[in-house]
Amino acid sequence: MHTDSRTILVTGGAGFIGSAVIRHVIANTSFNLVNVDKLTYAGNLASLQDVAASSRYCFIQADICDAQAMADIFEQYKPEIVMHLAAESHVDRSINGPGDFIQTNIVGTYTLLEAARAYWISLTDEKRAAFRFHHISTDEVYGDLHGTDDLFTETTAYAPSSPYSASKAGSDHLVRAWQRTFGLPTLITNCSNNYGPFHFPEKLIPLMILNALAGKALPVYGDGKQIRDWLYVEDHARALVKVATLGKIGETYNIGGHNEKQNIEVVTTLCALLEQLAPEKPAGVKHYSDLITYVTDRPGHDVRYAIDASKIADELNWLPEETFESGLRKTVQWYLNNRNWWQAILDGSYRDIKE
Repeated sequence: MHTDSRTILVTGGAGFIGSAVIRHVIANTSFNLVNVDKLTYAGNLASLQDVAASSRYCFIQADICDAQAMADIFEQYKPEIVMHLAAESHVDRSINGPGDFIQTNIVGTYTLLEAARAYWISLTDEKRAAFRFHHISTDEVYGDLHGTDDLFTETTAYAPSSPYSASKAGSDHLVRAWQRTFGLPTLITNCSNNYGPFHFPEKLIPLMILNALAGKALPVYGDGKQIRDWLYVEDHARALVKVATLGKIGETYNIGGHNEKQNIEVVTTLCALLEQLAPEKPAGVKHYSDLITYVTDRPGHDVRYAIDASKIADELNWLPEETFESGLRKTVQWYLNNRNWWQAILDGSYRDIKE
């Protein structure tokens, strides 16, 4: 690690958003970066091959619930900034097994906060003033939007619907409490749905791409009219680094892509892109859109999420660079060009994803 540069500690850096943050930091800043990841089913070091050889990057396999391991990491690497992304994140998995979500998202965040606080207290006044703990969260903590013109803002009341979003809401409250009670310098971001390269195949967009390429059904919950705001993951990574380095302590910033789409719109757009980019279809498939299948809706499924991202635009000068159309095209092309990455997940050679 270089000694002349500040160090960022990223938790969950082998995940989808975390790996995008790390690739961005190594490519575009002079920071050292320490990646702490437990490597659960969704953690994949293949997503970090481009940075693995960098002298400014190191990886440690550890669980954020392990208090001693976290204390040791702070002591050894002395980070100036913590970017906390480690979390269980899939709503369907939280419905089937909430325990892991409570453990990682709530207990893990508490453990990390305490390790950060003990380290922060030990610093000189100057270093204490420069330290930052950035907690990365989700717009799902706000629950459901009923009015068609409503948007989530940084002051929207919390009303989580799923075990996943409830656990993230709990972790957000802990972070704010550590700032207000103990003075730990924290920041929080709540983002809309991310998509892009290296996205684990259980999520909507990669699942639809890979199912279509395999000639499998494209399952759409309920009537498919649930609305989500979509954010290209590399745009999100830029926003997160801006908040971590320039954001105001104690503040919350909502990050959205200004791309509200019904789920069924997303799926039909993907089908149209695949018609262009992958015209040779699996046997028996005339049109990719013929594979769309409506399935029973998810319990407690929120109808609409949408973010007002004007605060981060006004205060930190961040705007998304990708439109939904440009980002989705890049995403489909990436999956077509990187079959080895996702094939290793689907065939279990990377790890059994059924655990």
